[in-house]
Amino acid sequence: MDITLPELEQAINYWRALRPSSGEECALSPEVNALAGVYALMIYHKLSAVPLAAVTPAAQQLLEAWRNRK
Repeated sequence: MDITLPELEQAINYWRALRPSSGEECALSPEVNALAGVYALMIYHKLSAVPLAAVTPAAQQLLEAWRNRK
């Protein structure tokens, strides 16, 4: 199964709503940070989708939780 760039953006926004930036430096939450790394690599390599198996286990768990949130 692949994760598309629009899906990843939706997942990031979901986690940002649950765990907003904090502190004076507006640090990303660990959840958002894990997904932001995937997002950055996709943008850098101009990918529209990546296999879910290609992302870190932490990002996989976050994406699965986002998909199963309903």
